[in-house]
Amino acid sequence: MTKAFLKKLETEQVRFVDFRFTDIQGIWHHMSFPVEAVDEKLLAEGIYFDGSSIQGWRHIHESDMLMKPDLDSVHLDPFSVQTTMIVICDIYDPKTQEPYNRDPRSIGKKVEAYLKKSGIATKAYFGPEAEFFVFDGVRFGAEPTSTFFELESEEFQAENRREITPSSHGHRPLAKGGYFPVAPLDSLNDIRAEMVTVMQRMGLDMEKHHHEVAPAQHELGFKFAELTQTGDNLQIYKYAVRNVAHSYGKTATFMPKPIFGDNGSGMHVHQSLWKGDKPLFAGNDYSGLSETALYYIGGILKHAKAINAFTNPTTNSYKRLVPGYEAPVILAYSAQNRSAACRIPTAQDEKAKRIEIRFPDPLANPYLGTAVMLMAGLDGIRNKIHPGKASDHNLFEEHDIAAKLPHMCGSLREALDALTLDYEFLLEGDVFTKDFIEDYLTMKWQEVKDYERTPHPLEFLKYYSL
Repeated sequence: MTKAFLKKLETEQVRFVDFRFTDIQGIWHHMSFPVEAVDEKLLAEGIYFDGSSIQGWRHIHESDMLMKPDLDSVHLDPFSVQTTMIVICDIYDPKTQEPYNRDPRSIGKKVEAYLKKSGIATKAYFGPEAEFFVFDGVRFGAEPTSTFFELESEEFQAENRREITPSSHGHRPLAKGGYFPVAPLDSLNDIRAEMVTVMQRMGLDMEKHHHEVAPAQHELGFKFAELTQTGDNLQIYKYAVRNVAHSYGKTATFMPKPIFGDNGSGMHVHQSLWKGDKPLFAGNDYSGLSETALYYIGGILKHAKAINAFTNPTTNSYKRLVPGYEAPVILAYSAQNRSAACRIPTAQDEKAKRIEIRFPDPLANPYLGTAVMLMAGLDGIRNKIHPGKASDHNLFEEHDIAAKLPHMCGSLREALDALTLDYEFLLEGDVFTKDFIEDYLTMKWQEVKDYERTPHPLEFLKYYSL
């Protein structure tokens, strides 16, 4: 494979090789080498770097880390002026030469190995739907004496009050009115189409694109894959979205709730288990599900509040998880019901039978978010955790029913408290380690403290003159 890769570099006339890895927060990091410096020795032995500069990883006195290229995951970078090949890497401990236990991609691979070893299934497929906003401009700051943000978009109704310009066309979606009219109400059709084309060039199997419910909100769709591949695909997806928007002089964000009073961005994740060529979620129970699928749902619902710490990992995540904006805040499952945390999509073919977990958001680490859901689902199957009776009610409006059901976490603080009390299921098979969980909690608690100690503009509005 190494020789084939080097031959590919020559054939594609590549000038630089860009080695990339993902940190705990989901940020892509990279180091570029001129092609002349890339040989069989470097590809086999890996590349050393300073792990103490990556949040949540090494301390200064043990900083050496090693990234090893995965030559099954290579893509030409469409945004580089010099022809550049992206190579996704796994992180290793240079002393033990073992995968680093805080590397999200390595954790993803461990979950896949644990799944096969369990005998429950051989493959788990994931299909995330990551929504995002594209703005024309953004300004923000958080200083000791100044805290603010301001967003601009041609699609905001406020643009109708600006001075008459060539953009004063009046075609703008109302709040909650963006799903999904044609142009000119949908002003970014061509930009989304270019995002899709770029992702196809980078190896993604794309399926759709459309405007989402809120003004300036969008979604693209790519085909499901196994866990690690899905994580790689999400990193490419985010990279392409941000850079295509940037090339048009716009700015894209995956923040779950950048706008008050309208829909936030979620990342609904379709999931299924297979054993060989047999789909394990198809059966004769509720909505055509198997008992295995119900137990999988039961595991996710049981551990959902701990899962929140990974699938909804920011303070902003919980500004989305509030009733009234299609956010699934109630821990229930249902066929087609989008007000439940778990939906069972309509599927005519048993091979398409799957579940859709609706509470994650796109700031979830692309490997860790799916890993914790799979571990919870397997715990449900192993311990036969039934999810109870399905709820086919509109849980946003039938408040008497909704009040009797458990809810998602309402804050990152609550999610971290839940993870502190419920993480044993993640330690099965040594997939996650206790020290990883503890350090992850430490890192996230600091975010909570920073948020809770910073004065907010709304507090000045409400309290300044009291």
